[in-house]
Amino acid sequence: MEKRTLLAITISIAILLGYQYLFVKQVAPPPTGGNMPAASVNQEVKQAPVNQPSVNQPAATQKTEAAGSESEVVIDNDLYSATFSSRGGTMKSILLRNYKDKNEQPIVLKREDVLPPFAIGVNDGFQYAQAPFLIRGGSVKLSPEVNTASVTFDYSDGSVAIRRTYTFHYGDYAIDLKDEVSGVPSYWITLGKDYGIYAKDSSVHFGPVVLKDADRLEYLSSKLKEPKMFKEGVKWIAQEDKYFFSSLTPKGPVDEVRVWNKDNDALVAAEFKSGTNSYMLYVGPKENDRLQQYHTGLEYVIDFGFFSIIARPLFWVLKLFYKLIHNYGVAIIILTTIVRIPFIPLVSKGQQSMKKLQEIQPRMAELKEKYKSDPQRMQKEIMELYKKHKVNPMGGCLPMLLQIPVFFALYKVLLISIELRGAPFVLWIHDLSAKDPSYVLPIVMGVTMVIQQKMTPSSMDPMQQKMMMIMPVVFTFMFLSFPSGLVLYWLVNNLLSIGQQSYTNLKAAKKAA
Repeated sequence: MEKRTLLAITISIAILLGYQYLFVKQVAPPPTGGNMPAASVNQEVKQAPVNQPSVNQPAATQKTEAAGSESEVVIDNDLYSATFSSRGGTMKSILLRNYKDKNEQPIVLKREDVLPPFAIGVNDGFQYAQAPFLIRGGSVKLSPEVNTASVTFDYSDGSVAIRRTYTFHYGDYAIDLKDEVSGVPSYWITLGKDYGIYAKDSSVHFGPVVLKDADRLEYLSSKLKEPKMFKEGVKWIAQEDKYFFSSLTPKGPVDEVRVWNKDNDALVAAEFKSGTNSYMLYVGPKENDRLQQYHTGLEYVIDFGFFSIIARPLFWVLKLFYKLIHNYGVAIIILTTIVRIPFIPLVSKGQQSMKKLQEIQPRMAELKEKYKSDPQRMQKEIMELYKKHKVNPMGGCLPMLLQIPVFFALYKVLLISIELRGAPFVLWIHDLSAKDPSYVLPIVMGVTMVIQQKMTPSSMDPMQQKMMMIMPVVFTFMFLSFPSGLVLYWLVNNLLSIGQQSYTNLKAAKKAA
């Protein structure tokens, strides 16, 4: 039993320590300046049509960019202020009014690059990414009275004609885009190089994401040894970081979607037949409720991880409590208590089992001494002893193991939900998605673990019990860098365990008396 208990606890710790490596994608190495053509890896790509995407800027385009002067148009609504450029007819930057950085300034998503977001191109590359477009329409400030506005960008070089019409809405991050392209059989649109990336966090994925049918496919430049291509079933393409993303959702058929590595940047682009094509663009926060309203599956850009089937209901309940009490910390406490309720009978049986195991410990010691030269006989006798006293040797470990999926699910909810970004709790805790700056919660959590272990009946010998006291120390150090909301969850869970253990011990004492 002792070895099994230690093994179960060791596995639990290993799962916790290895979570970042097993379920969280690692960050790609920083760009090294290397050059990898979009189609230079396998034979299928080498034989692709000449209109495959690449980011090699033709000399003629560079001359056009140098020769033309840039004009800008600004669109304001209650959520953002977006700047569009005449170079390529693309979005240059977007200021998000409702989200602040560490300096309490509005977050600005922008990309200064020859390959900006929503750049368009044909044949040998995105040669229109910097082409001089003519802007038809001026800056607009939307309001409830003027809730929709459009701006058109025109380009023509005598053979190829492009007209891009953006339509903006008050109270919405979504932007409608209509492209009218003639003079070529097809064209590509890219989301650029990690546009929209506010902060690169090693605990979450950043880079291209594709929703193909019901599958969320994400990519890192370090893993893109060859381009990935999709012909059917693509619902949208996106570039994401922890809390923000940019995306393109086609309203019609897509010829092909391609994800590839360019100079250690993972890029994504979609190909469309020339003519008139419409899309929905989104550049902004990963607000789950807002994304669900579009009915395009865009909410699946939020990756709740391996245990998403548990995480999504937990997230829904957490938001429900927040609407009632307007404090996510209190909502976490209530959620933890409710999640604990289904485990009460199981935990109670486990505690009773551990208590019985402690009571028969002297008899187990006798059997081990008596049959120490015959391990098989010793094991048989011990199992008979368990059966006689109706003891389950794994009963104390099972509740903890069953709670691990809930722990991981809530970990993802607290880690990636933008709703908890900057959400205060009390006093010194101003952001439940960040670590406790004063380390008070992790330390208190470690103390509760010690108390819990002291109260829990054990059949281990003194040396093994001392070894088990290392667990609170290990967990405390682990939780120092965890989101304070997650530490709060674990702390409340420990307090509830202590309360239940106290009741079990008191009940056993009364029965013995």
